[in-house]
Amino acid sequence: MCRIEQLLRQTIGLDADSIGSSSIQRTVRLRMRCLGLSALDDYYRLLTLSREEWKELVEAVVVTETWFFRDPQLFEALARLATQDCLRAHPTAPLRLLCVPCSSGEEAYSALMALDEAEVPAERLHLDAADISARALARARRGVYGKNSFRGKDLAFRDRYFQHTREGFLLDPAICKRVNFFEGNLLSDDFLRGKEEYDFVFCRNLFIYFDPAMRKKALNTIHRLMSPSGVLFVGPAELPLVIEHGFVSAGIPMAFACRKAASGHGRRDARVAAYKPARFLNLPPSRPIYKISPAPAPASRPAAVVARPGRSISTDLGMAQRLADVGHLEEAAEICEAHLRLAGPSAQAYYLLGLTRDAQKDSASADFYRKALYLEPNHYETLLQMALLSQKNGDSERAFAFQSRAQKLKPTI
Repeated sequence: MCRIEQLLRQTIGLDADSIGSSSIQRTVRLRMRCLGLSALDDYYRLLTLSREEWKELVEAVVVTETWFFRDPQLFEALARLATQDCLRAHPTAPLRLLCVPCSSGEEAYSALMALDEAEVPAERLHLDAADISARALARARRGVYGKNSFRGKDLAFRDRYFQHTREGFLLDPAICKRVNFFEGNLLSDDFLRGKEEYDFVFCRNLFIYFDPAMRKKALNTIHRLMSPSGVLFVGPAELPLVIEHGFVSAGIPMAFACRKAASGHGRRDARVAAYKPARFLNLPPSRPIYKISPAPAPASRPAAVVARPGRSISTDLGMAQRLADVGHLEEAAEICEAHLRLAGPSAQAYYLLGLTRDAQKDSASADFYRKALYLEPNHYETLLQMALLSQKNGDSERAFAFQSRAQKLKPTI
């Protein structure tokens, strides 16, 4: 199994620890059963010989969770920067955007709709979107989405850009055809080699699945693809990771944006960030202005028990917390992992996993904390732990930033 995990790491950058080795093992065993194989060596040999089976495995392990206007302040910042910065500085040049990985298209289309609302001329905009999943790209090109792709209370944009059909919500074909979707791997040495640079790059919630070496390789490629004044948008928990590799924060609240370290745009970004959304979305009354709201927190699921040969494991996170408090770290970690398998991503589960790894002086704790903050950017306990971890690593500036965020959220007694 280690050889397969290594193959996934080298090819698509997937760090087995980021989703759990047990998850990869289950996926591999399922593929083996489908193919009638019983020996792991036989399956590994097939992976190295069959491009089709390799694609099947990749499709099964990649994470494609996304929705429209995820982290809405990001898209407000995009429209501000595009209209008040890029287009003014370059009145005739095209505005170039890249979304990688683009999954099933929600993020790329969100960017396009935000710029459309800000009245960026269609002829000025070029948007490329890449992913390693052929199935995700097929869904993106088709432009039909279910209810899970629309989260939050204010969905006026759906009425404007989508038609409700029997199959789902069909995106306006005029929007669909404006995005160039293609299959591509950010870790390939020739990814978009020789292409024009991009003004904006979306690479969100990918780096949390990479180990440091693969993360550095991906960021080197992104650095090559960005224009000198370009802006990179990442996930909420990824900004600290990116800043370690030649980027600086753009200073735009809740946009998780950064620039190349030598871009010299920090002062201008602060000015742009000061504008309020209503000011830049100054559209004619004839065109509806929609407000984008963040998605509500997912409803908690009841605790359950996962069957295992000869025993069962609770998925009660309260029990995991109690076990961790008395030093039963492995048992607590098992409960958290079982909860993630059964109930899906959970900030509290990742936070507790981080605690157990932290107590064991395992460097993987930081990755679990980052996942918790990705799911819940204002998770108070995780912010405190990240502050402590940053201080321990000698990064006082980042420790202060995490502590300040936690202080604003400090529960009142």
